[in-house]
Amino acid sequence: MTKLIIQIPCLNEAAHLPETLAALPRKIDSISDIEVLVIDDGSNDDTAGVARRHGVQHIVRHRTNRGLAAAFRSGLDHSLRAGANIIVNTDADGQYVGADIAKLVGPVVRGEADIVIGDRGVRDNEHFGPVKRTLQRLGSSIVRRLSRTEITDAVSGFRAISRSAAQQIHITTDFSYTTDMLIQAGRKRLAVASVPVGTNAAARPSRLFKSIPSFITNTGMTMVRAYLTYNPLRFFVGIGALAFILGSLPIARFLWFWFQGDGAGHLQSLVLGASVVILGLLITILGLLADLIGANRRLIESALQKISKVEEQLGQKDPPRSKVEASADTDQKSSSAGSAQ
Repeated sequence: MTKLIIQIPCLNEAAHLPETLAALPRKIDSISDIEVLVIDDGSNDDTAGVARRHGVQHIVRHRTNRGLAAAFRSGLDHSLRAGANIIVNTDADGQYVGADIAKLVGPVVRGEADIVIGDRGVRDNEHFGPVKRTLQRLGSSIVRRLSRTEITDAVSGFRAISRSAAQQIHITTDFSYTTDMLIQAGRKRLAVASVPVGTNAAARPSRLFKSIPSFITNTGMTMVRAYLTYNPLRFFVGIGALAFILGSLPIARFLWFWFQGDGAGHLQSLVLGASVVILGLLITILGLLADLIGANRRLIESALQKISKVEEQLGQKDPPRSKVEASADTDQKSSSAGSAQ
């Protein structure tokens, strides 16, 4: 049996959620069970109530708004506990065509990919303005380099994830999970693919960022942080080597004059060069320490994955539970959806 859970992060989406739910597929070839998970990220409208009344099997609620990345993390955690073999993430505002979920899960079902990204065809998408197209393409090209993948729409939130990949992905950013997840996947050598998907006209302006400069800044910081997390040695050693070379130039200048018998008048070159060389050595040592921390992080991630598998085995021994509504701000204790109503 292959169980698919479609997770939908929501913030005040009571008006748009019914249409999004109606567009989701009920049957997909090679999928035996399709369930829906709504993550209510601190909504102050009736988002959770709408989800219940429309038959959503799983609801996770944040007491306060914690952001899209946190909602995505909560969704993955709950989906794994609920026994999902494949997890699809989509938006609540109906931007993505629900029927294309079948395209997303295809490569995962066939064992061709661990993660599949829905490519919105940014270059020719009529629903995107020229500025958004340019930014999306530029961002995707940077992420391709950092993640060593061939994904052309890196910030698309329409994606399918295998159970194994979901257990290995640990989102660390508070802004958006999309680029962080891809860089992690590429560095962990997970198989990442993309398929073309359709989009609908935006039902409302994006809530992810307040302005284009804000989006660029936050996305850029997310990329840099994710890259440094998995490539600290290359980054810091590169900067250290550059500082060492630059520092060597004034030192070479001093030595030239010193061999000419005029070294006393150029001591400032020696002091400057030595300072920059020492700085380069310190940066290199910092890179070595960061690499050791990275090795420790990989051990922790491996331990977490093993713990997840042990919890899964223990959970299989428990009697089946009814579909649940849970609070992600607690220890995830659940009450039945029926009593919640």
